[in-house]
Amino acid sequence: MSDSSENKSGNFIKTILDKDLDRDPKVQVNTRFPPEPNGYLHIGHAKSICLNFGLAKEYGGLCNLRFDDSNPCKEDQEYVDSIRSDLEWLGFTPGEREFFASDYFSKMYEFAVQLIKAGKAYVCSLSADELREYRGTLTEPGRPSPYRERSIAENLELFEKMKAGEFADGDHLLRAKIDMASGNMNLRDPALYRIRKVSHHRTGDSWCIYPMYDFCHAVSDSLEGITYSLCTLEFEDHRPLYDWVLENLSIFHPRQIEFARLNLNYTVLSKRKLLELVEGKFVSGWDDPRMPTLSGMKRRGYPSAAIRKFCDSVGVAKANSTVDVGMLEYEIREELNKVADRRICVLEPLKLTIENYPEGQTEEVDAKNRPQDENSESTRKLTFSRELYIERSDFLEEAPRKYFRFTPGKEVRLVHGYYLTCTGFNKNEKGEVTEVLCQYDPETKGGWSKDERKVKGTVHWISAESAVPIKVRRYDRLFSTEKPSSGVEDFKENINPDSLEELDGCLGEPSLLETSPGEAFQFLRNGYFTADSVDSEKGKPIFNQIIGLRDSWARKK
Repeated sequence: MSDSSENKSGNFIKTILDKDLDRDPKVQVNTRFPPEPNGYLHIGHAKSICLNFGLAKEYGGLCNLRFDDSNPCKEDQEYVDSIRSDLEWLGFTPGEREFFASDYFSKMYEFAVQLIKAGKAYVCSLSADELREYRGTLTEPGRPSPYRERSIAENLELFEKMKAGEFADGDHLLRAKIDMASGNMNLRDPALYRIRKVSHHRTGDSWCIYPMYDFCHAVSDSLEGITYSLCTLEFEDHRPLYDWVLENLSIFHPRQIEFARLNLNYTVLSKRKLLELVEGKFVSGWDDPRMPTLSGMKRRGYPSAAIRKFCDSVGVAKANSTVDVGMLEYEIREELNKVADRRICVLEPLKLTIENYPEGQTEEVDAKNRPQDENSESTRKLTFSRELYIERSDFLEEAPRKYFRFTPGKEVRLVHGYYLTCTGFNKNEKGEVTEVLCQYDPETKGGWSKDERKVKGTVHWISAESAVPIKVRRYDRLFSTEKPSSGVEDFKENINPDSLEELDGCLGEPSLLETSPGEAFQFLRNGYFTADSVDSEKGKPIFNQIIGLRDSWARKK
């Protein structure tokens, strides 16, 4: 049993489990993650995955991966495959604990017949518009359907004909007979089955009637022996229906507990809205590195360990709130700082010539691969030569007082290189600076001065002798406002037009051409980057910016 002192981390569900185990140590903590295969998983699902699989592991129970595939109109095998892949990437493998709601279609049909025979369900023939009219409003009770008192025999006959495909979509519904005057709209004779003459991705054309989500979910939980059905808060009003189904079928009754879903600023976490972005080609696909999908984050280069750490750090609460996306970015930087080797890539090159360095001469300087690791002695060789490239932003013709990079008369340190003093520059006919001229101090090899003179500016560089062309994609947040869905008719109006920038003229170390897809590096002073897993070719990697070096969230703490 878990030590209740751990619950100070902000997981109220663990407090409930601990109390249950105090009362009965034999309680089994069986959970499930039940995605609908109608889209790709996103960071909000990651919270549920970590919660369900994490609690089952911590309390010695079981966690099922169950695809709630009861709506063939929106489901596809592509989504099933992506969910499996994302789950594995996140670090959770269900093994033999993978199930589908469609595995239970025959049993669900039997349960529906059981409710009809008990006089607790009936076939309703109201049209969609009539159903809305009869349902009532939040302030007015609904009215009983004129078909509510059909005989059991007639209901059984109609339901059998629905199953046999004798009716068109929308002709009939099987509804639970509960309470049309209930203050909870979900109890006003909710639908249990509807006709859908659509081929199912697993069962093909075997069925033309499909169970509604609330009925399917409750029965599936029961059949699998789930003891704790953990749902997000929007299902709190559905819990009485969940209980009604299980109680009236007299089958095993799991306990449903609701928790607050994950909300992030600058982000949309609605499958419907994400699908709009994909189908409208506002992004390149579900795995676009700007998307909050797990496949997008994987392609972007986010470490799965950072996602798990983030999900743990936000806690599990009962009240909805919005989490600062900077909190996620902090965990990503923390993880990448531990695992990413350093490399040099100049994103916007500007030529620099060292006038007093011998022409044709080159030398090798040592550079640490992991300076963040005190125990690592791994190094690589960099070529140093008379002609280098620096970032264009590292030179100003007329610089303000606190500008510590290249400007005429100022001394700057090259990381792993020498101290240089800027002596001048050249321009083209357009007035653009094309070359920076410098003198170097040969006594400062390695970027350090024996006389310990202090130079505040340190910049990175790449030798013209060894530099190779590199293609880079820089990313900003997909949305330009904290609440993308607020203040506009269409959330897509808040898409950031500068969320993607493609740079073709970058120059980097030769070893970068041998980078494997998914391998991450810190490009000195430019952030963390990874070779794109989709568009990269052998010897021609395209580097995605994972995240910049600036950590605004950590500074807020």
